Amino acid sequence: MEKNNTYHLLSSILKILKMMTEAGAEIYRVEESAKLIFASYGFENIDVYATTSNIIISVESEESGIKTHTRRIEKISTDIEKIHKLNNLVRTITQTTPDYAFIEKEIEKIENIKKYPTIVNIAFYGIIAGAFYFFFGGRNWLEFIVSLSIGLCTGVLNSFFDKLEFNKILAKFLLSFVAAIIACALKSFSVVSHLEYIMIANIMTLIPGIGLTNSLRDLFAGDSISGVLRLIEAGLSALAIACGYVAASVMF
Repeated sequence: MEKNNTYHLLSSILKILKMMTEAGAEIYRVEESAKLIFASYGFENIDVYATTSNIIISVESEESGIKTHTRRIEKISTDIEKIHKLNNLVRTITQTTPDYAFIEKEIEKIENIKKYPTIVNIAFYGIIAGAFYFFFGGRNWLEFIVSLSIGLCTGVLNSFFDKLEFNKILAKFLLSFVAAIIACALKSFSVVSHLEYIMIANIMTLIPGIGLTNSLRDLFAGDSISGVLRLIEAGLSALAIACGYVAASVMF
């Protein structure tokens, strides 16, 4: 493989790994994908070190010698569809070993996948909050509408914070604080009776369940650093949510 082609191939593969990490994929999945791809192209001594903040790869071949590249991970979200598409691309690469031009075209297609409209994301915040109100024992239709409405407000604020690229931990605190303020205010005016059902239903829209699950999967897979980092992030998010509700409760 020519040196120029090797450089472009490494850059393309690193782009895939970075996209997987930023979409919320488990670290062991990222490292395994890298090893499978490089092995299919005949590279030897494949070393991959990935965390939630950076990716470092070092590979060796007779034609190009030892090559080392790194990428910085700037932000992590949750995009299951993108992870699915990237997994399919990794399988295609390992089976057909295409050139970097094909890989770049496929990456561009994945990057241009249309996301759900903001209004849909906001609507699901309300639907989830309303559904959990009944799940936890609520039976009043007025309180259901209140829980749904607070969920919609949370969704609007969350979309606003996402556009501003707001600090995630502080955003969780503010979202829980605003939701609790609205619920407590309605309780003080005797609009609702069962404040606990409404509050816990809206807490469920904020809890970082996927982040916690991925942290445990990384720990069980032996990726201690990534697992601990994700566990700490999930724990801080949960603490911020709790502090937001406590702060609002104290005010009332």
